[in-house]
Amino acid sequence: MGSHRAESTTRVRPSRADSPSAPAVPRPAASLPAGRLPARPEPRRRRSTTALGRVGVLAALVGVTVIVPVAEGMADGDIVVGPLHDQAGLPSTVTALTALPLSDLPPTPLVATDGSSRLRALADVSRDAERSALPGCDGSVRAEGENGLLATEDLCTLWDGRTQMRADAAVALAELNEVHVARFGTDLCVVSGYRTLAQQRSVKAQKGGLAATPGKSNHGWGLAMDFCSIETSGARWQWLNDNGPTFGWEQPNWAVKGGSGPYEPWHWEYTKGVKADGEYYG
Repeated sequence: MGSHRAESTTRVRPSRADSPSAPAVPRPAASLPAGRLPARPEPRRRRSTTALGRVGVLAALVGVTVIVPVAEGMADGDIVVGPLHDQAGLPSTVTALTALPLSDLPPTPLVATDGSSRLRALADVSRDAERSALPGCDGSVRAEGENGLLATEDLCTLWDGRTQMRADAAVALAELNEVHVARFGTDLCVVSGYRTLAQQRSVKAQKGGLAATPGKSNHGWGLAMDFCSIETSGARWQWLNDNGPTFGWEQPNWAVKGGSGPYEPWHWEYTKGVKADGEYYG
């Protein structure tokens, strides 16, 4: 076997400049000047400690600037972001809302309790101003003239477009009709309201003793109504008896079953107006 030549074990260590990433190797003690010890590497913990300290300071600043004002605002009922002194002089939520015109206001349930009552009152006034059971009819107007000779411009036309009545009686009947529509889905069926003197004479000639004397009928005052037969039986008849008096409309005593006159379930009168200005047969 051939002999192997021993390789030299001497190696040249690369300089720090040639290998920037290589860890620094301390110089041998023998090469240091006498009496000096090798320098101790600076600990890395100092940098992480400094970073944690900065994070803590930032967190504290955030807490003072945002969290504390929000917590204080929640306790007072209003959430405020930012320093509280920045909000000085600004109106409260309720003050701002109640200062708006009604058309710009949000729904009432969104407003604070101390402002909601005012908003509801304003809404009610608005609805009352716009709402009318019989548009264009002023219930406070009294028609001029005598029985069967009323001024027609002072009368009001009902929902059927032809039947007329005195204004106060017409408005009250229109209100009753609204409830009727809500219950049955249709208007009250009416036959005869105001009658002129000539019309009452014609009815008297046809019905004889079943009709009032011309000039003595409350139809001539625009205070009586004859309903269709559909309203005088079954559920509608019961409903009319239950609800008519609430709106001032009733059968006169003579027209009820067993009354002093002929039984006429279709004949109803506006009692308040009859007692004041009509032919009242109590």
